[in-house]
Amino acid sequence: MAEFTEDSAGEHELISTSLELEQLDTKLFRSKTLWTPARARGVFGGQVISQALVAATRCVEEGLSVHSLHCYFLMSADASVPIIYYVEPIRDGRTYCARSVKAAQNGKWIFMLTCSFQRPERGQPSHQWPMPQHVPVPKSCPYQEDVFKRHSEKPGISDDVRQMWLQYVEDRKRSPIAIKPAGSVTTTDGLVQSMYWMRAKNVPTKFQASFQKCVLAYISDLNFIGNAARSAGLHSGAAPPNKLGMISSLDHTIWYYDNDFDCSEWLLFVTISPRTGMGRGVVHGRVYTQKGKLIAVVTQEGVVRADLGELPKKQSKAKL
Repeated sequence: MAEFTEDSAGEHELISTSLELEQLDTKLFRSKTLWTPARARGVFGGQVISQALVAATRCVEEGLSVHSLHCYFLMSADASVPIIYYVEPIRDGRTYCARSVKAAQNGKWIFMLTCSFQRPERGQPSHQWPMPQHVPVPKSCPYQEDVFKRHSEKPGISDDVRQMWLQYVEDRKRSPIAIKPAGSVTTTDGLVQSMYWMRAKNVPTKFQASFQKCVLAYISDLNFIGNAARSAGLHSGAAPPNKLGMISSLDHTIWYYDNDFDCSEWLLFVTISPRTGMGRGVVHGRVYTQKGKLIAVVTQEGVVRADLGELPKKQSKAKL
């Protein structure tokens, strides 16, 4: 049996370590490392998505490349217990094939993914939404941990809020993914469009295309559902009713439109939330290379709850 490690500093040094699986049988895999972000309820969702996609990718023929995935988070995962991934073939066609992956922990299903793979089709017409104009280049943007550090140094904040920011700083320093906020703008529709440069750190060699898509799946869950919270006016350091109480992924979808990108280079994530309400929020995202090629489209719905504090008790009506 391979040694299982929980939330070790080494797990964060290489993205390849975060995605590594032990193969138990032909279509059966087990996680080797799991990570719970600071103040999170369970294992990072992007790691579960990417590990499930690694398992599915290892169960298809060479020459097939994932073009879409759809998944549901059913329960929070415990980083101290390995996750078991079961891959099931759904269909094998000449151009497309499909696989489903179920993830279990402690005898319960915690996650489900369905993904479709495609053989390359060359010479087909294409179009794309353009990359936003006037986006600052990565070199001119600060690292996210530096932004968090400045937040922790603001005068007048509580010790708990200061500690929260410092925990986020440590998470970002140890993460295999570098993030640089590239600003937020309000669209003509009044929506908040947030942009981030992201890339995988410490990549020793260029990964093959199939693994690059698994890395992008990991990255796609970072700084994503938070846009819905911000669009609703919720923030961690605010007071009720504007205090963010909880965010958590419910479902996640990725459509890939390129087979030749490198996650060790800076990629621009453009996110926007069209709706929050009923304790939920939805976010749409687009992923661009620095040259402006749109390589993936992402959508996520998640729990978005405010910390309402103590609600006033309803007064009973006087009896006549």
